[in-house]
Amino acid sequence: MSISKEQASYIAELTRLELKENEIEGFVADLDKIINYVDTINQLDTTDVETTEHILDLKNVTREDVVAPSLSIEEVLKNAPEQEMNCFKVPRVLE
Repeated sequence: MSISKEQASYIAELTRLELKENEIEGFVADLDKIINYVDTINQLDTTDVETTEHILDLKNVTREDVVAPSLSIEEVLKNAPEQEMNCFKVPRVLE
């Protein structure tokens, strides 16, 4: 499978990469290598390979919750440009 320049440009746009015209050829070549490698991996026979969820046999590796001194609300909010009801006030993101 091969990637066209148009497809590579579209992928670059989706990933917010700003590629110059002379960089697109290299991007196409890199994508072709990646796709060929994935195709090679897909051809491997993995019927006798046991599935794994994690490489390491670790379970529930978390730290103990410890109550520790923290900043006061006044200290936290003192540099906030806007606040309301002891919370940071930020511009609306969704309509």
